[in-house]
Amino acid sequence: MRRPWRVAVVGGGIAGLAAAVRLRDRAPAGTEITVYEQSGALGGKLRTGDLAGQPVEFGAESFLMRDPTGAESAAVALARRLGLAEKIVHPTVGQAALVIDGGLRPIPGGTLVGVPGDLDRVATVARPAADADTDGGRPLVGPDADVSVGALVRSRFGDEVVERLVDPMLGGVYAGRADDLSLVTTMPALARTARVEHTLVGAVRAAQAAAPRAPGAPVFGTLAGGLSTLVEAAVTASGATVRRDAAVRELTATDTGWRLTVGPTRDPEFVDVDAVVLAVPARPAARLLAGPAPAVAAGVGALDYASVALVTMALPQPRLPELSGFLVPSTEGLLIKAATFFTTKWGHLRQPDGLAVVRASVGRYGEEAHLQRPDADLAATVHRELSAVLGTSLPAPVDGHVQRWGGALPQYAPGHADRLGAARTALRAAHPTLVLAGAGYDGVGIPVCVRSGETAAEEIITALGGSAR
Repeated sequence: MRRPWRVAVVGGGIAGLAAAVRLRDRAPAGTEITVYEQSGALGGKLRTGDLAGQPVEFGAESFLMRDPTGAESAAVALARRLGLAEKIVHPTVGQAALVIDGGLRPIPGGTLVGVPGDLDRVATVARPAADADTDGGRPLVGPDADVSVGALVRSRFGDEVVERLVDPMLGGVYAGRADDLSLVTTMPALARTARVEHTLVGAVRAAQAAAPRAPGAPVFGTLAGGLSTLVEAAVTASGATVRRDAAVRELTATDTGWRLTVGPTRDPEFVDVDAVVLAVPARPAARLLAGPAPAVAAGVGALDYASVALVTMALPQPRLPELSGFLVPSTEGLLIKAATFFTTKWGHLRQPDGLAVVRASVGRYGEEAHLQRPDADLAATVHRELSAVLGTSLPAPVDGHVQRWGGALPQYAPGHADRLGAARTALRAAHPTLVLAGAGYDGVGIPVCVRSGETAAEEIITALGGSAR
């Protein structure tokens, strides 16, 4: 009689947990799933905390409702699978602003991550280069090429559009610079149309038309009660054995699968499994791959990351604009790169006593030295800069929290997709029961990570010769 499969999921973030749920749903009955998490907390960058007596996100705040094709996103589908669909809520205030010359200006509509499809609409915040976006008789980007977002947009729209629109929009997601980030990985829809269209305006409009959104349909969602409820529900649904504070230090190929070396060097535990989902960031993944797949490890480990800090404050009855928040171009010289007015943006979080929760993001790629400052110093600087931007003296916070995320956000340089594709092809050929999943490989955002984990689970099932149920 054939024994049940044994599958290890290394990494308890949302990608690893999504993989565990998919394995439980599709793998043969009786499959033994174990999740190994180095820290004591599951969920990765999904972490709901408590501030002034109410749940507040100390990590990821929301998820996209739709995928690039216009279909339901993987995050929404997972929430539905876990019985959480009725808990999905949407922003009640969607308008955000940019800090331009020290003041707030509404972010213009009609852009794709800040790249305009109508140059007239962005004139309030940036002056596009005159007549630079001409039809040269060929597509903007070659069929197999990748460029930085900044290089493409600068060549067509000029510096101001990059610095005042695209850079802060990308910086809010990746904490990186448009001039360093891959078009293919960070803006795949635009990359596809740029391989066909001869102007950037045309490429933006084509990308927008390819994924139409019904008027009034919400773009973002979150869960009432916090995103940690998604984590808890995924753990329960997966039926996995969860090992917290369990560092996997080595992977060794065996005749029947893999041997994991778990725990401290002086007292290691050895665990044999049939397959492994490696759902950890690129650098720890590279260390584990160094033995069985050194060439793959070298390619994967080249990915760099940015660190950020999230400073959250509960303010008694502040005077806040009716905005979801604002983004800050690096040219403004502020420590803050973005701010969210939680209790304005999310109606379900509003308090009858007027207590407001505001969160600011600090830290850009290459500027990690600013994050070495003590928590109190960061919080005081954020409070001072918020007051200056809003043109009012904000009240002293009644509660606060500083969450530091070291090495949190991947910096996808041009060519990332090709490098990853080559690494995965080599890994499948040599070790089909060892699969990568997570933000370091497929992109940031909860839906992308969920889909990455689910795809990894499907690959494991195929490699072990099982059939989806």
